[in-house]
Amino acid sequence: MTTSDVAITADLVQDLLREQHPDLAHLPVRLGARGWDNQLWRLGDELAVRLPWATEGADALLRKEHAWLPGLAPHLPLPVPVPQRLGEPGALFGRPWVVTTWVPGEPADRAPLTRLAAADTLAGFLTALHRPAPDGVPSGRGRGGPLADHTAGFEHGLAEAAGHGLVPDPDAVRAVWQDAVDAPAWDGPAVWLHADLHPANVLTSGGDLCGVVDFGDLCAGDPAYDLAGAWRLLPDGAVDRFHAAYRGPDGRPADAATRRRARGWAAATALGGLLVGLAGDEGRAGGKSTWGPPARATLDRLVVTA
Repeated sequence: MTTSDVAITADLVQDLLREQHPDLAHLPVRLGARGWDNQLWRLGDELAVRLPWATEGADALLRKEHAWLPGLAPHLPLPVPVPQRLGEPGALFGRPWVVTTWVPGEPADRAPLTRLAAADTLAGFLTALHRPAPDGVPSGRGRGGPLADHTAGFEHGLAEAAGHGLVPDPDAVRAVWQDAVDAPAWDGPAVWLHADLHPANVLTSGGDLCGVVDFGDLCAGDPAYDLAGAWRLLPDGAVDRFHAAYRGPDGRPADAATRRRARGWAAATALGGLLVGLAGDEGRAGGKSTWGPPARATLDRLVVTA
């Protein structure tokens, strides 16, 4: 990770607003969250300001959201942070930033989904999102493509996690991945993907899903990448209900091959969650202790149902 050379504070956010969007500068500013790519600052009761701070690629991700998400948001059944204004790099802050709508709720890594009905909510959201994407959609940093292209990364993550004692049965997890790699490839249209459906990007209320945030990895590809979210987000016993409710771009449930690929993506991304959680437990930069428990639960579900 890298960090911004400029300390991001409430005063800086208000100065940026006064310079580029003075009609919003009177609204109170307070810290909302520090994410992997961006910091989120509440702006009044209905808006938020997102500023890149940790990763070099965050600038392009923010611009992508600003360009594409406003057109998608009206078709989605859950609240999402719709970009309202774009801030350009300047003397005060040398990176782009955005003003979005505020989406209330608690991140699922802190307040997990507990209701089985969350399966229907997630299925409805992904059914609405997974429509064929137009030409010109930005690439997804390798997300939504062939799993085989990521086998080296999977093996590296598995070895690292197992070396720290985080994976009790590495062979069982590897079997999930291999089955996914062996599954027939996606031969349908490239559909819109959120491409980053981990627990910190899903908001909950009362045990159900109430919002989805951080569309910086928005791209087009195989829907299996997002369907992995059913294993990562939902409570035990809810995945079958999710698949019964979900409909792909052809109006049908996901086929067996797509479900197999989704399981592989769930395993790979859970390994990443374990390592981010470990870094948080050890106080290392970029670590988030709350990512560990849902990642362990994901692997447990996948191995039990193999």
